[in-house]
Amino acid sequence: MKADLAASLHSPAAPAPTQSPSWLRPKFLLFAFIGLMYAYVLWHNESFLINPTDPEWPHIAPFKWILLPHGLAAACALFLGPFQFSERLRRRFTKLHRVMGRFYVAGCLIGAPIGIYIQHWETVHMYNNDPVQFSLTIATVFDAAIWMFCTIMALAFILQRKVQLHRQWMTRSYACAIIFLEVRLIAGVFNIDDKFTEIIVWSCVAAAVPLADLVLHIQETLRTRAATAKATRAVAQAG
Repeated sequence: MKADLAASLHSPAAPAPTQSPSWLRPKFLLFAFIGLMYAYVLWHNESFLINPTDPEWPHIAPFKWILLPHGLAAACALFLGPFQFSERLRRRFTKLHRVMGRFYVAGCLIGAPIGIYIQHWETVHMYNNDPVQFSLTIATVFDAAIWMFCTIMALAFILQRKVQLHRQWMTRSYACAIIFLEVRLIAGVFNIDDKFTEIIVWSCVAAAVPLADLVLHIQETLRTRAATAKATRAVAQAG
């Protein structure tokens, strides 16, 4: 008995499990990157909003009152989207989570159709049905349609209280929402000519849902590994 007690006192303590800082978790790193995309696009593409002499204003003047609700609605969805993935916010402020979710859905269902109209209007009235712009209009239709479809699916599942499916479709929805940022980031960082914008848009539209599913797969894999490690430690401690 005494020998066992002495051995236990002199044996090295089991190392405490270490956890990565919260800001190093994949989800936070991903949203940090999206935040950088926000900042870049606001500075590089949308800075005309605070500069009344910017040459972009004459370009948008013919449809500025249509662009306004589109911009406000889509921006609302873009900025509120990340908060919908916060577990802490959802648990502590459930009502706020639901309200922001409604604003996100409204932003999508208002902003996306108006975006199609604006792109079509530009193609017809400003570019004389240029084939490149027509292709860009079709890409915009697909982008908006996929975004709305994923958002409606997410809404339908949460109304049925199927939370896991709701989260999956919300991830796909937000992946479609940030196509707006991705296109401008890729074109700006790599200094790609405007005539290739349609290729960038089509590529981002095609990649949106598969990338969202990849994120979901990685998240589920990490969650499973964490649960397995926790169960293993519990068994070891019980033994």
